Amino acid sequence: MAVKDYIRERFFPHMLCPGCGHGTVMGGMLRAIENLGLTKNEIVMVSGIGCSSRISGYVDFHTLHTIHGRALAFAAGVKMSRPELKLLVPMGDGDALAIGGNHFIHAARRNIDITAIVMNNRIYGMTGGQFSPLTGYGKMAATAPYGNIDQAFDTVALALAAGAGFVARTTTYHIHQLVEIMEKAIDYKGFSVVEVLTQCPTYFGRRNRLGSAAKMLEHFKNTTTPMGSKAKQENPALIERGIFAQRDLPEYCAEYAKIIEKARKEA
Repeated sequence: MAVKDYIRERFFPHMLCPGCGHGTVMGGMLRAIENLGLTKNEIVMVSGIGCSSRISGYVDFHTLHTIHGRALAFAAGVKMSRPELKLLVPMGDGDALAIGGNHFIHAARRNIDITAIVMNNRIYGMTGGQFSPLTGYGKMAATAPYGNIDQAFDTVALALAAGAGFVARTTTYHIHQLVEIMEKAIDYKGFSVVEVLTQCPTYFGRRNRLGSAAKMLEHFKNTTTPMGSKAKQENPALIERGIFAQRDLPEYCAEYAKIIEKARKEA
């Protein structure tokens, strides 16, 4: 199947702002799915509420557009009942790590076979530009007109500490790496987290005077570096990109199936 076969063309043009990076993330994800040779009936996409969550409306998979912060809980229910399906969960800052933070850490702890795509644009874009758990200290937002005083989560460090088997980070500038990481994450048997640094020129970029979408992409180029690079040693402020973990861990649905079999034998 080609990428266009995975899209619901009747719902275009999309509602994303000009320059938004979420479309790039969707494109990278669809190319990864194409490379894996998955059919539409093998995939279920579950999303919550937010700009990133609108992706579920544009793809021609089995989809659930659920409530804010609860996408992983719904996805876990689908996966437990139909473990043979691939579960993809696109999320934004708050959907994943604010109201959805509890579901995030426990899905990681259980190592259930779901791919969580965290689109980090550092802002609540759909509701007016409020600061999020990933905005960062000193940054401007609608609810932080004099600068945000909250420290940001490190999504990768949080996912690793919670026990996720596969953890990676990339950006919308590094599209080839994005496709490669998505492909490996979707194919991984366990809970996979892909953080994608993505631009929001409408709210985060404008309020923090970062310029156009192209300027924000250039910013990703200049402020990130591959894992373990010499540049990181010379400049610790650089954000590392790549695959941080790809561990061989027991997968939750497979372990649950063993419990069912054990119970049947004892009965």
